[in-house]
Order: sequence, then C-alpha cells, then structure tokens
Amino acid sequence: MKKVLTGALVALGLSSGTALATPKDPSGTWLTEDGRARIRIEKCPSRTDRVCGYAVWLKTPNDDKGQPRVDFKNSDAKKRTRPSLGHQLMMGLKPNADNRYEGQIYNADDGKLYDVSIWTEEPGELNVRGCLMGFLCGSQTWTRVNDTAPGQLTGPTGSPTGPRPDAEWAAAPKAAPAAAAKPAAPATGAPPKP
Repeated sequence: MKKVLTGALVALGLSSGTALATPKDPSGTWLTEDGRARIRIEKCPSRTDRVCGYAVWLKTPNDDKGQPRVDFKNSDAKKRTRPSLGHQLMMGLKPNADNRYEGQIYNADDGKLYDVSIWTEEPGELNVRGCLMGFLCGSQTWTRVNDTAPGQLTGPTGSPTGPRPDAEWAAAPKAAPAAAAKPAAPATGAPPKP
C-alpha cells in the first residue's frame, strides 16, 4: 500500500523531492471582506521564502472604554495584553503544491489558530480559506488597498510606526549546530591520529 501511495504522489508531482511552483506574490495591504481590518502581507523578516501578515488598521481600534484593543482572548497569557493593532496574524505561510501559500492564521475574535491558504486569481483580490480541524472551513475575498486610512500603521515591520512580528518570526532562524570539531594536529607537525 505504501508503494502505491508513494507512486501516486510522484505521479502527481507531490513528492517531497519535487520543486514547488512559486505562487503569485500576495504582498500588499488588503481590506478584509467585512471591512473591519487592513492586513499587510509581506515576506517574513527572517524567512523570505515565506509570507507573514499583520493587522495594520482596525475599523474600531479602541474598546468600549476608549482604550486600545488588546488580544485578551489569546491562549498564550503573555500575549493577552499586546495591542490588537499591529500584531502578527499570518504565521510564515509557505508555498504548497496547489500554487498557493499555506500555514496558520490567528483569529483574535476567538483566540484560535486556523489552517489557512491564500492565493490570487484576479488582480486586486486575495482569496483566503481558513479551516479548523481540517473540515470546518470558510472563505473570504480580500480587496487590495493602495491608500492609507487614518490610524493605519505605515512604518516598516518591527519599527515604532509599523507592525510587530511575533518573536518566532522576528529573528533569523537558528543555524544547525556545527559538526563536532576534530582534534587539532599536534604542534610537532605530525599527522593527527585517526
């Protein structure tokens, strides 16, 4: 059975050794379908083979008390006080075999991560499909925006006037540990012993 499945994947071009086509670059600022937020998508600061997304504008940036909204439903207690404006919500989406970007998206409304795929077919439109547990799925079409709305973050990611990447996407990936060093040759010039 394993050979049959492997053969089918190779025939479909889905084996791990097959190079994936690069999807259309979704970089830009997008207005969500419900008009509640603008999301800036760009290459991740530390992983340029992936794309990350940030909330750079909110229709309602303040809560009922007039204070900036915070991510109070986040399952990570350390993130519950971070401002909603500027937080990262697309976590390093990578190209897939369907010529789309896939990965995870964070939903501040319920504090959950969803599997997501994004792609463009029409100029000025971004298709976004999110799923919870692989089968509870929903889709939206976001619209590209080229203007700047009042209160929108416009600075570079990680700057005081820009969105903030989550720690795991802000730093460069850690290099693999170096191979164990071989003992140095004796100072006498004699060859090292095996």
